[in-house]
Amino acid sequence: MIDLSTTYLGLKLKSPLVVSSSPLTESLESIQRLEEAGAAAVVLPSIFEEQLALEGNALDRDLSRGTESFAEALSYLPEYEDYRQGQDDYLSQLRRAKDACSIPVLASLNGATARGWVRFAKEIEQAGADALELNTYSLATDRNETSGTIEKGIVNLVREVREATRIPVAVKLSPQYTALPHLAKELDHAGADALVLFNRFYQPDFDIESLDVRPRLVLSRPDELLLRLHWVAILYGDVKADLAITGGVHSAEDVLKCVMAGAQISMMASVLLAKGIPYLSTIQADLVHWMEEHEYQSIKQMRGSLSRRAVPDPSSFERGNYIKTLSSYTLRQPSLQ
Repeated sequence: MIDLSTTYLGLKLKSPLVVSSSPLTESLESIQRLEEAGAAAVVLPSIFEEQLALEGNALDRDLSRGTESFAEALSYLPEYEDYRQGQDDYLSQLRRAKDACSIPVLASLNGATARGWVRFAKEIEQAGADALELNTYSLATDRNETSGTIEKGIVNLVREVREATRIPVAVKLSPQYTALPHLAKELDHAGADALVLFNRFYQPDFDIESLDVRPRLVLSRPDELLLRLHWVAILYGDVKADLAITGGVHSAEDVLKCVMAGAQISMMASVLLAKGIPYLSTIQADLVHWMEEHEYQSIKQMRGSLSRRAVPDPSSFERGNYIKTLSSYTLRQPSLQ
């Protein structure tokens, strides 16, 4: 019997197949279908820092609007619940998801500052989330903002959330950090229970006819996995936090690579959006078939077997790989007709 079980954030999962934050995890029906297809856990869609801030600002403005006029102005005040719609809907969906399925349900907060996050993280914990993923998507566009300042802000955010809650906390990072191993160590010390590599960098497109900049979203491609494998293989064994890979996971082979690099789980969404939720069952079946053919008994048996610590030549993950890669390409001479 092949043992696909793994642990992540202190949770025992039946396999490393986790569905990441996406439209797939928006509805209860979809989450139940994902569980039936083999998902070991799901991450709910993110609630964004901007949502929390806008709702708070709107509440402040509307609670004071007209109160300087007459006593009757109190009737102008909107119901408080109107401004907690996004937050309350999210918490309600979380509770329903927990009641509707038996697999772990993770919540997701998307932002880069501690503003309002600690309070909402507590509410997420009270709503029953098995864990919390902090999706720290931010871009440095201010020339006066240093990399050290950005990293310190993320570390402080994690420390504050970690101190305020008891549920496990995962940190989803972008790949654009100059010294990722150092940041990983600092997040380790701040109490991060897991690191998720990496957030996808969504870039706007230019409309040259309307002279407008527009958002553009494309599903992930399998070749995006290479960057994730590279860094997980480097971090494996150097941090206490669990490691997860998201972005570019499209097949059982990709899942195997993630585990061999050192990841506890592999997260996927794009392939299921493209091929449908039932395809998750195909990935799981292919995973078991490969392990049987190669005489692996468990997922744990192969974890980290292709990490930097395990391979004979660690330079493959360092500058040596750059030289080898460039020298490996040979120009083909055009054939003469």
